[in-house]
Amino acid sequence: MEIKKPAIAGTLESSDCQVTVEAGEGKIDFLLDSSVINQYGNQIRRVVYETLGNLGVDNVRISVVDKGALDCTIRARVEGAVFRSLEQTENLPWGGAIRS
Repeated sequence: MEIKKPAIAGTLESSDCQVTVEAGEGKIDFLLDSSVINQYGNQIRRVVYETLGNLGVDNVRISVVDKGALDCTIRARVEGAVFRSLEQTENLPWGGAIRS
């Protein structure tokens, strides 16, 4: 999938995360800001990269502002931001696109 326009999913509320995606420069450029980065930073990165891989996205600038979100929430926010950037509003494969 190719990112068409910048998009955001999620909030800055506790136990959530805000994911922003925009077209990249030939690679995945990942920025993470998290209140629990010392404890869970590696796991958050793993979830984001895995989700992008399952969606077929390899050219993106992605920013995640995490406020203690669970893995399932991070996956949903990444997926939501990517589909918003594609302007895809019908026949969304929620859940099915990110299963391994």
